Amino acid sequence: MRILVSWLREFADVTDAPEDLARMMSVRGFAVEGIEPLADGDAVLDFEVTANRPDCLSVTGMAREVATAYGLPLQMTERPAVPTQDGPAGVDIVIENADLCPRYAGAVADVHVGPSPDWMQARLQATGVRPVSNIVDVTNYVLLELGQPMHAFDVAKLAGAQIRVRTARPGETLLTLDGQARALSPDMLVIADAERATAVAGVMGGADSEVTNGTTAILLESAYFNPLSVRRTSKALGLKTEASMRFERGADPHLPVTAIARAGALLESIGAGRLRGAFVDAYPTRLEPRLLGLRRARIADVLGAAIPDADVRRILEGLGFTLRDTADGWEVDVPTRRIDATREVDLIEEVARHYGFDRLPVTFPPLTTAPRPLDPRIGRARQLRASLTAAGFSEAVTFGFVAEAAAAPFAADGDVVPIANPLSENFAVLRPSSLPGLVDAVAHNRRRERRDVRLFEIGARFSQASGERHALACVWTGLAASGHVSGTDRDVDVFDMKAVVERICDVVGVQIETTPHNTGWLVPGRSAAASANGTRIGILGQLTRDVTNAHGLPADPVYVTDIDLDALEKVGAGRQIRIEPLPRYPSVTRDISVLLDDTLAAAEVRSTIGDTAPPTLVRIVEFDRYQGKGIPDAKVSLSLRLTFRSSDRTLTDAEVQTAVDDVLAALKARHSAIQR
Repeated sequence: MRILVSWLREFADVTDAPEDLARMMSVRGFAVEGIEPLADGDAVLDFEVTANRPDCLSVTGMAREVATAYGLPLQMTERPAVPTQDGPAGVDIVIENADLCPRYAGAVADVHVGPSPDWMQARLQATGVRPVSNIVDVTNYVLLELGQPMHAFDVAKLAGAQIRVRTARPGETLLTLDGQARALSPDMLVIADAERATAVAGVMGGADSEVTNGTTAILLESAYFNPLSVRRTSKALGLKTEASMRFERGADPHLPVTAIARAGALLESIGAGRLRGAFVDAYPTRLEPRLLGLRRARIADVLGAAIPDADVRRILEGLGFTLRDTADGWEVDVPTRRIDATREVDLIEEVARHYGFDRLPVTFPPLTTAPRPLDPRIGRARQLRASLTAAGFSEAVTFGFVAEAAAAPFAADGDVVPIANPLSENFAVLRPSSLPGLVDAVAHNRRRERRDVRLFEIGARFSQASGERHALACVWTGLAASGHVSGTDRDVDVFDMKAVVERICDVVGVQIETTPHNTGWLVPGRSAAASANGTRIGILGQLTRDVTNAHGLPADPVYVTDIDLDALEKVGAGRQIRIEPLPRYPSVTRDISVLLDDTLAAAEVRSTIGDTAPPTLVRIVEFDRYQGKGIPDAKVSLSLRLTFRSSDRTLTDAEVQTAVDDVLAALKARHSAIQR
């Protein structure tokens, strides 16, 4: 909002330099985007006004803030009263849709069209408005000064001497002032005469009723329109104007009559015309000020300090609020222009802004109740980030919207959630997994000559069947470990990704089991489903060439996992965390090698050993797997290292040997194992 400093000073007699004025308003919540000095010593301040403060999109609105900031009275120009009658000089006004137009005021003026005075043109030009004629310039001047959009119709061009506020008829069109023919839909509010639409309500007037050099009488329109209706119409027509910007944010329903009186006074003062002395104020749906309570104790609780009553009253009354004393504070009438003040805390914010946040003590407010415990998922996510970062992974943050083609391979049975109004085809659906974005991130790194890439992301995924789920996804391509002169390089494989899943589950404190799993986007034989306590928590494996090619990746294998953290949390819920002291007694290890069927899952072997061995068995590690010469077909030689330890004594060889014999006997009984 561009404000001319001299114009502002007519309402708030501030003597500070423009730079000091800008500094003062910036600490009151209004960022100043620029200061433009003018040749006559004046200046233009370009304020950034947030969408919730349409009352400040005017000189008087900003002057009210300035006057309050400096403790000055607001000097409003006297508005002459205009008498009312049934109709404005023979022009009838009918509101057919009071829900979309609660108030419509109009007045007829006899005019002489010509250029506006130099001072008015200079003010309009300084604030970015092009002068047109004295009539149009007056309506724009009132818009900038009061914040009330106005429009002028040529009375001679209104059929039937009538104004009807209605919705557009099916197939109705309108040639707007910008020369474009607009197709109107039945949900759009229009200003019409007895025969046709003459303006799009709250957006732009029509060319057929435009004021020209031959106009001798005008109808001044000043109304309040439903903000949602104006926004919907403006967006549908692709038409953004100064009027629509104010109406769609929320104008002041008590301002239309004041604006007409001001426009009439300006017309007369510049010799452009004179009101015929009558106007119509159609107000079928009255909008009354909001009533709020404000408590002293609540102000102190929110701000951490008590604000003197005199300051509270000075600030709020300076901003146009009306206060009445109550036992614990005040009863406050909120002016209709303040659409942002809907709660007690909004009033407290106004007090704090103008009292000065810098005057509040730098102390923590006292706590009267214990804070709520942290959501367990937040703490778990931190643990997962720390664990994966320690494993060499980097966290990535990708878009929640992806292209439908990128999402399709990762969506079960094509279950994707489309976006009703996507920004582009690349953001058409909600992601069914974080993997499409992570694979794109891998491709981005590979194009920059980064071969070894490990990424993870914790975030939401979406499907129509399950809704929103909390998930963790990882991708890994390149070397399993960095090369060293003492050994050879090894590329990552599916077992490395399985180890990552086990690391993730260790954070929650659950053990996983993996079973072969076939899905269209993972390579058969190099993919598996991960389960814990009988609940499936995710899948892992190597991406197919079709998927990697679609993302522009080279031939190197890419291994991924997608874990449902909600399911994992449910499995791990209620587990007891036990802290054990460091071992005081030595451990004993024994290596065993057995022949087993090559189709036997390693998880079953570990389960058999765990069920049979005594509690002193603390670790099982598979350290060798061999098939080939000397091993029968369909068999595999599996070597395991068993570690035993007791917390209260040193184990004897006899105890350990008995445990090993029991394990071998169980493997033989359950799996027909043969000791090597």
